[in-house]
Amino acid sequence: MNRNVFREYDIRGIYPGEINEELAYTVGRSYGSFLREKYNIDTCVVGHDNRLSSESLVKELIRGLKKSGCNIMFYGLVTTPMHYFSRKSANFPGIMVTASHNPKDDNGFKFSFDLVANARGNMIKEFTDYTFKGEFLEGAGEEILMNIEDEYLSWIKKNTFLGERKVKVVFDPGNGTTSIIIKKIIEMFDSIEPIYICDESDGTFPNHHPDPAVEENMEMLKQAVLDNKADLGIGYDGDGDRIGVIDEKGKWIPTDKFMIMIIRSLIKTSECKKYLYDVKCSKSLEDEIIKLGGEPFCYRTGASFTEYGVVSNNLEFGGEYSGHVFFNDRGMEFGSAIYASLRLIEILTNCNESVSDLLKGINKYYSTPEIKVKTTDEKKFEIVEKVKEYCKEKSYNILDIDGVRVTFENGWALVRASNTGPNLTIRFEATSEKELKKIEEEFMDLVNTYNN
Repeated sequence: MNRNVFREYDIRGIYPGEINEELAYTVGRSYGSFLREKYNIDTCVVGHDNRLSSESLVKELIRGLKKSGCNIMFYGLVTTPMHYFSRKSANFPGIMVTASHNPKDDNGFKFSFDLVANARGNMIKEFTDYTFKGEFLEGAGEEILMNIEDEYLSWIKKNTFLGERKVKVVFDPGNGTTSIIIKKIIEMFDSIEPIYICDESDGTFPNHHPDPAVEENMEMLKQAVLDNKADLGIGYDGDGDRIGVIDEKGKWIPTDKFMIMIIRSLIKTSECKKYLYDVKCSKSLEDEIIKLGGEPFCYRTGASFTEYGVVSNNLEFGGEYSGHVFFNDRGMEFGSAIYASLRLIEILTNCNESVSDLLKGINKYYSTPEIKVKTTDEKKFEIVEKVKEYCKEKSYNILDIDGVRVTFENGWALVRASNTGPNLTIRFEATSEKELKKIEEEFMDLVNTYNN
């Protein structure tokens, strides 16, 4: 096994070189044993996405779980949010075979040990050490076939309150796993006039890369919105937990701007007016929360950490720049890109404004997209530490909860180690294009020097 596939909050790598059936069996042996030995739990929830390798991987995963004496509630082909919902419904932790938004040749495992959020931080490190030690329990677990669809649809229908205004929405599942459920969900709501593109389930993702948080992947959706004179375009990633938004003008809306629209609506009735966002988000989000009388809460990147931060602090809403958002205001914490899109549609159907209208009045900044710099898994952490030392020597104002975020009078820079691959994740923002270029040049030159 390659230790590098055990990442900050999941296991992920290229199939079959790094992630394969042998590894899946070992992960099953380890996960089942770890649950029994460390958490005194003998049952788990299992599901898989629509990637071509997922069925063979989940088969070996389940074989390993059974061998460890762990019982399995198997939900088959589901989106990751449906898997999360299954865990909450069954009141057991679980493991999902998926590589989320990664390329088609990747696969992996998202898993939980508690009922709060996916494994994160030290949980993963402890599980990794346990797995490589290889001292697993023996047993004979049983598998029960389950179906969560009806209960899932019922919860969404009960907790979505659309108005009478009809809106035309283009949905782009990106040929990912949301293809199996999106039409059944949208058919429940008369206020939505749907148009679908890339809506056939196909784990090769033939039309575009399955990550809607990257603008270049949304070109087909942009054009479909313009061609159909739609009010809104919505994209989903490979397993259904990342959302992408296109406004009525065919313009891509980053997740931090999506969060502004949601918070502007939520804060009117929120009991807790504290909202979580990650270090990659624009200062315009922080500004807007303060303008609305709320409390901004900047947190570390990662869906597991974002969800944990929302739940453990009893917040009503939080999200991160990469497209993961979590609602916690209607009786249950819910992290689902489809549900998130319905919450935006809910706002539209209860007003006479367009998506672009909903973003009027926010503070303007100039920013780069998320920049990925290739390096190695070992080197990325060294580079971040060198950047941190450089900033300390310069007496810069830094936040180091996740990499290094440097705040200047006229902008900020972020350099952090990616948790999902051998990359550095970098982003810059400033009050003017001139300041943006100045900040970007300083830190890109620094990173390139350290990366040689």
